[in-house]
Amino acid sequence: MNTNNEMKETAAKKLRDLADYQNDAIVSRTILDKKTGTVTFFAFDKGQGLSEHTAPFDAIVNILDGEAEIIISGESHYVKEGDLLIMPANEPHALKAVKKFKMMLIMIRS
Repeated sequence: MNTNNEMKETAAKKLRDLADYQNDAIVSRTILDKKTGTVTFFAFDKGQGLSEHTAPFDAIVNILDGEAEIIISGESHYVKEGDLLIMPANEPHALKAVKKFKMMLIMIRS
């Protein structure tokens, strides 16, 4: 019989396996795209990132593997596997892979 922790670990492994890392690249895969929001999986090679930008909606970042620096309104946040971070709507943000990392981005449109 699976324990609750074993089920969580299995689910996390499946999420991490949605895409492999690619050298010098960012891989993205849309999991869900609805009027109310999106769920997107990303895999960043070390040193890759997204330049500062804003989004009109709140977003939740769930780190599935590795480590990243996420800067929100000039404040750095170092995140690693298991961390969750909320990026508020209309706040400038950027991110960079400190190590290879994978994340799930959940954007809420309503």
